[in-house]
Amino acid sequence: MRDSREKVRVVVADDHEMYRDGVVRALVNSGWIDVVGEADDGDAALAAITEHRPDVALVDHRMPGLDGTEIVRRAARDGLPTRIVVLSAFTDPNLVYGALEEGAAGYLPKETRRRELVEAVRTAADGGTVLPADLAAGLAGEIRHRRADRGPALSERETEILRLMAQGLTTPAIAKQLYVAPSTVKTHVQRMYEKLEVTERAAAVAEAMRRGLLE
Repeated sequence: MRDSREKVRVVVADDHEMYRDGVVRALVNSGWIDVVGEADDGDAALAAITEHRPDVALVDHRMPGLDGTEIVRRAARDGLPTRIVVLSAFTDPNLVYGALEEGAAGYLPKETRRRELVEAVRTAADGGTVLPADLAAGLAGEIRHRRADRGPALSERETEILRLMAQGLTTPAIAKQLYVAPSTVKTHVQRMYEKLEVTERAAAVAEAMRRGLLE
C-alpha cells in the first residue's frame, strides 16, 4: 500500500505541449505530486512508464505512435504497476469501454478542470477508478448494448487469440507470435471461455462464429 506521506509519482504524456505544461503545472502546484517524466508521443510514454514505474500515468488517447488504450494494454502485458488514466477529447462510450476493458484506471475528458484532474490522480493512486458521471452513464449504456447484442464483449487481445486458435495454433505458438508468456495466453483463454460460456477450444470457436465474432 502506498504511504500517504510520500508524494505521488506521475508521468504525463500528451503531444500538445501547452496542454501538457498546464497539466504538469497543476499537478506540481498541488504540493503532493512529483512529475517524474513527460512524453509527447505514445512510444515515449510507454518508455517513461517502464523506466520510472510511477504510481499514476496520465496519457492522451490520441498521440503519434501508440494511442492511450494501446499503452494501457502493453503496460498490463508487461506487468507494470502504474495506474493509467486516459485523457481524451473523444468520449464515445465505445472508446471508454475499450480503455477500461484493457485495464485503464480511468478515462477523463480533456476539458476536466485542473483541480478535478489533481483529485483524479489521488483517486487512481489509491486504487480507485476515475470516471465522470456523464461518462459512467454512457459506459453503462454501452455495456447493456453489448450484452444485448452478443453477451459479454471480448477484448481485442482475446479476439486476437481466438482468431489464432481458429487457425489451429497451439498455446505455445500463440504465445510466441504475440510475444507473451504461455501463462498469459492461458489467462486470456480462460476469460474468453467464461464470456462465451464454453469449456474448450472447438466450442469457443464455434460459439464465436455463431455470434459473429470471427469473420
